[in-house]
Amino acid sequence: MMRTQLLIATALVLATPAQADTLFRNVRVFDGQSPTLSAPTDVLVRGNQIAAIGAKLSAPGVPVVEGRGRTLMPGLIDVHVHLTFSALTMPQLMSPDLTPAKAEAAAAAEANAMLLRGFTAVRDVGGPIFSLKAGIDAGKYQGPRVWPSGATISQTAGHGDFRTPAERSRRYFGKASRAEELGATFIADGRDDVLAATRENLRFGASQIKLMAGGGTSSEYDPVDVTQYTLDEMKAAVEAADDWNTYVTLHAYTDKAVRRAIEAGVKCVEHGQMMSEETLKLIRDKGVWLSLQVLRASTPDMTPQRAEKRKGVIEGQPRVWENAKKLGVKLAWGTDFLFEPALNPTQNANLLELRQWFTPAEILKLATHDNAQLLALSGPRSPYQGKLGVVEQGALADLILVNGDPIANLNLIADPDRNFAVIMKDGKIYKGAPAQ
Repeated sequence: MMRTQLLIATALVLATPAQADTLFRNVRVFDGQSPTLSAPTDVLVRGNQIAAIGAKLSAPGVPVVEGRGRTLMPGLIDVHVHLTFSALTMPQLMSPDLTPAKAEAAAAAEANAMLLRGFTAVRDVGGPIFSLKAGIDAGKYQGPRVWPSGATISQTAGHGDFRTPAERSRRYFGKASRAEELGATFIADGRDDVLAATRENLRFGASQIKLMAGGGTSSEYDPVDVTQYTLDEMKAAVEAADDWNTYVTLHAYTDKAVRRAIEAGVKCVEHGQMMSEETLKLIRDKGVWLSLQVLRASTPDMTPQRAEKRKGVIEGQPRVWENAKKLGVKLAWGTDFLFEPALNPTQNANLLELRQWFTPAEILKLATHDNAQLLALSGPRSPYQGKLGVVEQGALADLILVNGDPIANLNLIADPDRNFAVIMKDGKIYKGAPAQ
C-alpha cells in the first residue's frame, strides 16, 4: 500500500494543469447563499478569479465549457480534516518503518483524491502538514487549498499525547516522543511550553492553532469527560495566536472544557456533541464558531472501550446539531476522518447525513459559503487571500460544474466521479476540459 501511494504521489508531480482563462456558457449558478439556482447565464474566469457573470458574455479566444443548463457552484470546503492521519492506519502510523517522506506521499495521494471529490479548500486541524501544503501550493502535488494548524498542542496525558507505553516524558528524560519528531503533536505543559509550541507552529505557517482541551473518542486512554489545560495555559495559546492576528480552535466535547475555553478567548470549538443548550447559548452570545461533525455510529470492529467512550458523544450529536441551528450558532461542518483510509471516499456522502436537520440548499451553503467564513477567521494568516465559497464577480475561481441540480437532488453531491463534470481550483481545471 505504501509503495502504491509513493508512486501516485510521484505521478502527481507531472500532472498539474496550467492556468488559463475559461468561459462557462449556459450554466445555472448556485452562488453559495441563495436557496435557488440562477437563471441560465455565463461565467467568465480570468486568471484565478471570476471576472464576469451575465448572459451571452463575449470572450474571443477563451476556451469554453458548455454548461447545457447544468449547475455551477463553489468548490466544497471541509473545515475539519487531518490529511496525514486520515491517509494512514494506526498500525502504519506506529510502524518504526514510517518516515516523514512516506507519510507525506500517502497524504499527497489522499489530497489528490480529495480535490477530485470537489473539495477545493480544507482546514487541517492537526498533524504533519507544512511540507505537504507547500508541495501542493508549488504544484508538486495536486490537492485542495490547505489552512494548516500544524502539530496539535496537548498537555501530558492529553488527547494529543500519542506516546507509546515505552516512551517516557521528554520533560524528565530529555527525548522527544516519536509523534513529536514526526510533527504530529507538541506535548506542552505550563504557560511557557504552550507559548513556545504555539509560536513554533506559527513560525512554520500555521493559519490557526489547534489546542486539545478534553478527551477524545479516537483514542483508548484519555477519558472523554476530562478537562485538559488550565485557564492560564489556554490563555497563553490564545494570546500568542492573537499577537499573530489569528485564533485558537479547540478540541472539546463537554460544557466544562468549552466554557473554560470561551473564558480564555478561544474563537472556535471543534466537536462539542456533549454540550448543553445553555453552553450553546453562551457560544452564540460570544460569537464563537462551532465546527461540528456527523460522526458515524460505533461499529463491531471498534474495541468495547472505544465504543463505550463514544456513547455519550453519539447520543448527544442529534441534539446539538438541532439546538445549534435553532439558536443561531455560527456553524461550520467537517468530517474528521482518522486512521481509516477506507472512509475517505465517503467524504461527500457525509454531507447527506445533514438532511435530518437542514434543507439541501442549507447544506450546500454550509459546505461552501459558511465554511469559507470560518476559513476567513485566520485573517492575515490565511495562506490564500481572496473570497471563497461563493460564485460572484471578483471571487476566487474554485468551481464545480454539476451534472444536474444539487438543490433538487442532493444525492448528486455524493457521487463526484459521475456527477462532477468539471472541477476547478484557483482558475485551473483539474477535471474535465473546455472545448478549444
